[in-house]
Amino acid sequence: MRSSAASDVYKRQMLDELNNMENSITLRDENGEEVKLYVLEETKLNGESYLLASDTKDGDGECYLLRDTSKPEDAEAAYEFVDDDGELEYMSKVFAELMSDLGVDIE
Repeated sequence: MRSSAASDVYKRQMLDELNNMENSITLRDENGEEVKLYVLEETKLNGESYLLASDTKDGDGECYLLRDTSKPEDAEAAYEFVDDDGELEYMSKVFAELMSDLGVDIE
């Protein structure tokens, strides 16, 4: 049986490990090179799943909007960059609102 103090230390260690885990994805760009992006937020709209991702883990970086193109039977998700101007503008507003709730501004 663990003491309460030992249990608290264990819980803090587990929380630290979860916070330090990278929530990242690796994609291939148009040149076939691997690009690592860090997921900032995700949402689902009209049956489509979207990610807001950045090229840096901390601090200022470029943000990208990605759409999940995988089918329900696929074992892994497949993402593509959102490039339609209307969809990009609309989803940018959605993610700006979601991120502002967290105190993060997207320009």
